[in-house]
Amino acid sequence: MANLYNNLNLIDLNDYSVSWWEKLLDRAHKIMADPSAYAESCKGKIMGTLFYEPSTRTQMSFQTAMLRLGGTIIGFDNPATSSVAKGENIKDTTKIVSGYADIMVMRHPVAGSVKAAALTADCPVINAGDGGHLHPTQTLTDLLTLKEEKGSLEGLCIGLCGDLKNGRTVHSLIKAMSCFKGTSFVLISTPELALPAYIKDVLSAGGHPYKEVSSLDDAVGMLDVLYMTRIQRERFASPEEYEKQKGHYILDKKKMAKAKDSMIVLHPLPRVDEIAIEVDDDPRAMYFKQAKYGMYIRMALILTMLEENSMKVPLITGKVHEHQKCSNPLCITHKETYLPHYFRGDGTMLECEYCDERTLVE
Repeated sequence: MANLYNNLNLIDLNDYSVSWWEKLLDRAHKIMADPSAYAESCKGKIMGTLFYEPSTRTQMSFQTAMLRLGGTIIGFDNPATSSVAKGENIKDTTKIVSGYADIMVMRHPVAGSVKAAALTADCPVINAGDGGHLHPTQTLTDLLTLKEEKGSLEGLCIGLCGDLKNGRTVHSLIKAMSCFKGTSFVLISTPELALPAYIKDVLSAGGHPYKEVSSLDDAVGMLDVLYMTRIQRERFASPEEYEKQKGHYILDKKKMAKAKDSMIVLHPLPRVDEIAIEVDDDPRAMYFKQAKYGMYIRMALILTMLEENSMKVPLITGKVHEHQKCSNPLCITHKETYLPHYFRGDGTMLECEYCDERTLVE
């Protein structure tokens, strides 16, 4: 059984204890209270930002976080302007950049790509979104928003609406909130965009009740939190498949009238048409404030990872199955074929270390 340790990385928030998350939330709260006290905390430090797909909030909030801490930034926001356009693989790109930087932030359209990069990187790596898989720093943003706006992370009924199949923010948030007592979930989607089985397994294992419904109208009145997501055009194999799904769920004033006065609305953004502009003026709409919380939690995360880099967290806990292939066609192992085929588990069912997809033994 391999147990590979590398730098202190943030690939999946659930690799860390709830107490570690709470320490980050407390630190972010202190930074919000007195930002100037942290203005030179990262003086002389360099952050590399590798964004292989478009981003506004995540990229800019990371950059702003590092600048507000007194550090500097290198990297790219378009792979076409880097050696990636010449065919350079993830290993070579990230190996080089991690030699220049003290900490690295990476977003990539393929599931498991950031863990693949962390295998050989020479500095801590933060997952800023890997395909439709995970987005841990958005989850930290969501946790900070919930803690600041609801006062507690326990006992909440959370509705998640839209693309639950490909929504990495949804997957990460469910995995995180399943660690808190009394959390229940309402999963609002079309059958085609339902939550993946491995995330439902997380809910079942934690004993958290959940309902799967297709109507936002019917669900909104029972919620403490409504987490809206867009139907993600870039995750569909064809424009026709996307057109069949878009526009199913639109939050407007009429639906908000059915919600509790204490309910809050979150959205990882960007939105397309799933939240009507008229909702923006509702005091329960928290998505713009949520984006600002993201900058503060990323400041706390950068500081903590640079300070605790001597702390070792296992990156790989499974073992190599040399001839076994991951059943997920969107897994990084199908694109970067040099990667060792790491899987967790034994018997007839294995779980890919990179994308968490369950795979039958060949």
